[in-house]
Amino acid sequence: MPNLRRARPFAAVFALFAAACGSTPERPPLALAPKVDIARFMGDWYVIANIPTFLEKGAHAALENYRLEPDGSIFTTFSFRADSFEGSQKSYTSRGFVEGGNGAIWGMQYIWPIKADYRIAYVADDYSATIIAREKRDYVWIMSRTPTMPAEQLAKLKAMVGTLGYDTALIQMVPQKPA
Repeated sequence: MPNLRRARPFAAVFALFAAACGSTPERPPLALAPKVDIARFMGDWYVIANIPTFLEKGAHAALENYRLEPDGSIFTTFSFRADSFEGSQKSYTSRGFVEGGNGAIWGMQYIWPIKADYRIAYVADDYSATIIAREKRDYVWIMSRTPTMPAEQLAKLKAMVGTLGYDTALIQMVPQKPA
């Protein structure tokens, strides 16, 4: 007869592992910008506010740059100062691939062959502001073509993030120096 005392810890660990791998509650698909003109989207975007990834915690003067490559991929450079405006300069590159959604769904490749989910949930008609989101609703970025954004516009974009299914209490401001 098997020793049940030895099996219990294994069963408990297995149950926790199985629960962690289980599906998350169903959410409606993330709303996307109806159409993204990829050429107009290229260039510099200042990160005004976000729910940061572990790499972005403490980022100051965060800037995302997109450059369309001849093969249709998007070379991306994310740069910022660590922990203060005088902090060390950090820079990360990736490659984006438009995957659908009228230009609003991208796969961002940091390490081959893995592509991270990247969705343009909103872009202003004049391409002056955008919201980048993820289907998981774990990270989000509110970005602008300028290092500052009027408070009313920021409040509107934060409210839009809330309608996407995010917890807006998690949004953090990213310090930027005015131009």
